[in-house]
Amino acid sequence: MPDARADWDARITIRSDETREFDFPDLDPPKDVHAVGGVGQVTIDWSPVDGAVGYLILRATEDGPLEPVDHHSGDILAVAGPPYVDTTCTPGTPYRYAVASVPEVTASGRASEVVGAIPLVADGIDPVVTVTVDAVAEGTELQRPWVPMVGSERLSQLLCKDLTGGREIGAELEQALRRMHDELGVRTVRAHAIFHDDTHVITDTGYDFSVVDQIYDKVLEIGLRPVVELGFMPRELAADPTKTVFAYGAIISPPKSYEQWGTLVQALVQHLVDRYGPDEVLGWDFEVWNEANLSVFWSGTKSEWLRLYDVTAAAVKAVDPRLAVGGPSSAAAGWVDDLLAHAASTGSPVDFVSTHLYGSAPLDVRASLERHGFGAARILWTEWGVTPRHFNPINDSVFAGVFVLRGMRSAAGRVDALSYWVASDHFEELGRPPSFLHGGFGLQTVGGLSKPRYHALALLNRLGPVELPVTLTGDGAGSLVEAWATRDRDRIAVLLWNLTLDQTKADGSADLTRTVKLSLPGVDPHWRVTATQLANGTGDLVAAAQELGVGDWPTDDQWRELAERSQLVRSSLEWRDSTLELTLPMPSAILLEIQPT
Repeated sequence: MPDARADWDARITIRSDETREFDFPDLDPPKDVHAVGGVGQVTIDWSPVDGAVGYLILRATEDGPLEPVDHHSGDILAVAGPPYVDTTCTPGTPYRYAVASVPEVTASGRASEVVGAIPLVADGIDPVVTVTVDAVAEGTELQRPWVPMVGSERLSQLLCKDLTGGREIGAELEQALRRMHDELGVRTVRAHAIFHDDTHVITDTGYDFSVVDQIYDKVLEIGLRPVVELGFMPRELAADPTKTVFAYGAIISPPKSYEQWGTLVQALVQHLVDRYGPDEVLGWDFEVWNEANLSVFWSGTKSEWLRLYDVTAAAVKAVDPRLAVGGPSSAAAGWVDDLLAHAASTGSPVDFVSTHLYGSAPLDVRASLERHGFGAARILWTEWGVTPRHFNPINDSVFAGVFVLRGMRSAAGRVDALSYWVASDHFEELGRPPSFLHGGFGLQTVGGLSKPRYHALALLNRLGPVELPVTLTGDGAGSLVEAWATRDRDRIAVLLWNLTLDQTKADGSADLTRTVKLSLPGVDPHWRVTATQLANGTGDLVAAAQELGVGDWPTDDQWRELAERSQLVRSSLEWRDSTLELTLPMPSAILLEIQPT
């Protein structure tokens, strides 16, 4: 709806109270900073700093002031760690770079020493990256941060019989979630609004959880478990029910009675334990609200939200102290320290920290947990994606698919879940999808077709259980071009990709194309190699739709043709002198599966 979209656009960037009664540590600037110019890019590297959740990359021309590098994600500029590839620079221009440690997203420390670099003009240069996989190493267990969780539209939509694009909303949302479970092995689903008006939990005579039961019965039948985001505010409990967000009017007001809110939460949790059994519900997570650090999602103050957290956590634990509760479920990694500092002083439980980020890999909030004494808490990024903006064409792009690979690789081993937001384009925060490829958040379209981001997760899921060491050298090695290598009993899988975070180059950049030479010492070069590629025009639903001349919605024949043309294709690749050589455009990815003949 236009009104909902205008309201969202006006308020989405307005952060709530960022004042603190505690200080962030004065972190040392990073050491060993160096910058190396390559064709179309500069790679900046540094030594990590204890206590940093991320780093800010600063840049200046020879005479200008140092300013943060903006990769145009629409979210925060800090990145999780080194190295960083800057492709927003102009080839042939000398630059100065520095790096600042970030203790929290609203603060940054002193800048490091300044180093210089010049991005190179292509001028016929063929930049090469050499990748060497130690295929005979013992290896380590592969971490799979995409498996624990995926996001979804509010789950009451599972019960919706309405049509979008001629497709039944509830049936297709169920199909999408089933696919996440069956094909990718996803274990839980997180969604908004279990207390929204359409679940009717409060009646004249008490509580009625029958709609909630229908929703969670479906989720469990699919094989998933719900992450129960406790929100938004039921109309009957809202201090100001006129404060809303989204086209469906979710109420963002504090409660008129915190006692009544706590009673509702405890009643719901007790009902879930009674219905599904304690052994089942002990595997669920209970998350307090959504993005209260943005005024668009919480009309109260930070102190009011912290009180809401205390009351909610106490209500959950009153049913069974073993149940897991956490937050702050914040936008852009905000309020993590605020919640932890508050909980440390009051004794409120925090079993997991949850937060969100778009446009870059998740920050390393382990530093915040350790700083406040919550090192044992789990870390759940309950929303993550390429952009925070609805109806953004980048959501449908190959760039977004390769972005998934970069983020998951960065997060592996340091987070407990990295939940892509969301499973399906049947999503109506700002209105139902107006057309087939409308830049929706979904991993798949209305109609159930795979976007490149779904293909990326499918490629990740074909990696083996044992991660192998990889060495990369050359122009953009480890920053522009990355690799993830694994082994199972009789197969080696190497996933390679080429990506910058710079969204101005989402459609591609010829200067960033790299020749990749892959060697696997100890592997018989007679083994067969199967390649599966994701690139502009390959596994690319947008390109397929353009070729077919699809309008707002496909015809019946076009649906069938799109399903065929948008799939990933496997082909054979030949060894060249014990090396596999390939061209890797930006953006693109390729999975190489190497097996005995």
